[in-house]
Amino acid sequence: MHILLTGGTGLIGTALCQYWTAQGHQLWVLSRRPEQVPKLCGPNVRGIARLEEIADQQLDAVINLAGAPIADRPWTNARRTLLWNSRITLTEQLIEGLAQRTQKPAVLISGSAVGWYGDGGERLLTEDSPSGSDFASQLCVAWEDAASEAGALGIRVALVRTGLVLARRGGFLGRLLPAFRFGLGGPIGSGKQWMPWIHLQDQVALIDFLMQHPETSGPYNACAPNPVRNKAFAHTLGHVLHRPAFLPVPALALKLGLGELSGLLLGGQHAQPERLLSAGFQFRFPDLDAALHDLLDK
Repeated sequence: MHILLTGGTGLIGTALCQYWTAQGHQLWVLSRRPEQVPKLCGPNVRGIARLEEIADQQLDAVINLAGAPIADRPWTNARRTLLWNSRITLTEQLIEGLAQRTQKPAVLISGSAVGWYGDGGERLLTEDSPSGSDFASQLCVAWEDAASEAGALGIRVALVRTGLVLARRGGFLGRLLPAFRFGLGGPIGSGKQWMPWIHLQDQVALIDFLMQHPETSGPYNACAPNPVRNKAFAHTLGHVLHRPAFLPVPALALKLGLGELSGLLLGGQHAQPERLLSAGFQFRFPDLDAALHDLLDK
C-alpha cells in the first residue's frame, strides 16, 4: 500500500513506519523538516514538505497524527493557539489538499484522545458517551470534526481516541521512569482517577487493523480493556521495577504549577474499547502487569 503520515516522526508515527516498511508498504511523512524523516523513520521512508509533491502518486491511506504535545507545559494563550493550529488547522489544510487530488485515498485514520470525554469520574465511557467541556475536550472534538470532513470526499474516516501510550522509550512511561527507578514514584493526587493506557504495539496494531478493515469507521477508544486507577498503576510500576511507590504528588502542587493542565493528571477516564472489541480486534497486552514486564524487563 501507499501510505501518507502526518506526525510520522512522533512516538506512534515512527513505530508505524517501522512496522509498515517491514511489510513492504511505501511511506511518505509530511513534515516541516522532511530531510530528517529518513533518519527518524527509516531510510526507505520519504519526507515531503507539501502534499503536492506526491500529487501524481497512488495514495491508499492517510494517517493523521500531527499535534504538539499537550502535556509538555502550561496552557498559556500562546500554547493553546499552538495546540489548536497543530491539530485542527493542520487537519483542515490536509483535507483541503486531499480534495484537490484526482485520485483520493480510501481511508483517513485521524488522531484524537480519550480526553475527548473530559474527566469522566466513575462513569464507564464507551464511544457513545458524551464529550467533556474543558479545553482538552474541545480540542479533541474540533480535531475529530475537522477530520470527519473527509467523508464528504468519499473517504472512509476512522477516529482514534488514544489513551496513555506505554513504550520502552519516551511517551508517558518515559517521564515516570526516572523518579520510579530512584524509589521516588507514587500516585498523583488521590490516586483514585482512572488511567486508560495502551501498549505501543497494540496502538500500532489497531491502527493497522482499522486501515485494513473497510467496514470500520467513526470513533474508536484506543486503550486496553483493563484500565486501572492511578494508585494501582503506580503500585504495579513500582513492583515491576522492584522499587517502592508510595510518595504521592500533591494535587495542590500540580494545580499551582500547571494550572488547568493539571486536570489531565488529576482527572481520568474509565474508558473501554467497546467498538474495537466488537470489530474483532484482539489486544496482545490487555493487562498492565504483562505490558510493563514486556517493556521493562528487557
